[in-house]
Amino acid sequence: MLRALAETETMMPMPDWIAADWGTTHLRVWTMDGQGRVLDRIRSDSGMGQIGPDDYESTLLGLIGSSLPAASRVPVICCGMAGARQGWVEAPYRTVPCPPGTIADAARPSPGDPRLRVFILPGLSQAGPADVMRGEETQIAGYLAAHPGFDGVLCLPGTHSKWVHVSAGEVVSFRSFMTGEIFALLSRHSVLRHSVGSAGHDSGAFADAVAHAMSRPAAIASDLFSLRAQSLLTGLAPVVARSRLSGLLIGIELAAARPYWLGQDVAIVASDSPGDAYAEALLAQGAAPHRADAEEMTLNGLRAAWTALRATGG
Repeated sequence: MLRALAETETMMPMPDWIAADWGTTHLRVWTMDGQGRVLDRIRSDSGMGQIGPDDYESTLLGLIGSSLPAASRVPVICCGMAGARQGWVEAPYRTVPCPPGTIADAARPSPGDPRLRVFILPGLSQAGPADVMRGEETQIAGYLAAHPGFDGVLCLPGTHSKWVHVSAGEVVSFRSFMTGEIFALLSRHSVLRHSVGSAGHDSGAFADAVAHAMSRPAAIASDLFSLRAQSLLTGLAPVVARSRLSGLLIGIELAAARPYWLGQDVAIVASDSPGDAYAEALLAQGAAPHRADAEEMTLNGLRAAWTALRATGG
């Protein structure tokens, strides 16, 4: 009896809604109350790359099924790769310029469990140069919810980093860069894997590589091989090689994205490690970026979608 009472007293309250950020490699879920407060946070490795289109409902229920009420339907608001072509159901892209993260255009899967009402937020697309995003638009919506008067550029580092021009509450234009993916491929699957360390950061080596790449971006292919040559000839330390590789790749990205950040109010939306590298590189160029946590901005954006859903009586 005492054990049963203790378990009852520590049970989590039933959520009013569920927020979910479905990435390629990870899934983050928050159970939420009606005021937008987090009741519980759950992280899983069941990203889009690990499951099939028919596995989304069962994956979600495996994480939050016991938290759902028995006799009512709970809204689940998702962003990210759940709306990809290989996801739960394909969500549309809204063409910029437009506001980000609008629930009115959300895709609506038809789950078998009657307790779920699922909304997958739309991504954003750009006709020229051709570009798309899924998930980042919710971070942008979250940043604008926290900073409604912001007019400038958001930098969103990641596997595919984004530079986003925002004005009057809308995404005006954006560019994506495969910097994170290229770094992973070169450091793990190219000849540079023998020279580049798996962790660590040398600020001096990073800053020098950023400056070098920005001044000579056309030489990037040669500069990359020089990392291997220096390792063989001079015993270049693996942490220095890793920092130079990161600096070279971020340097050519900054060179190409210069029209976005030069002379602009810039905010970096990222977790600590990627955000630190981009902030370090931008500060060296005379920019003074603001910082915002990526997870918190994602949750802010999902809260904004929930607020909009409630306003429609949904």
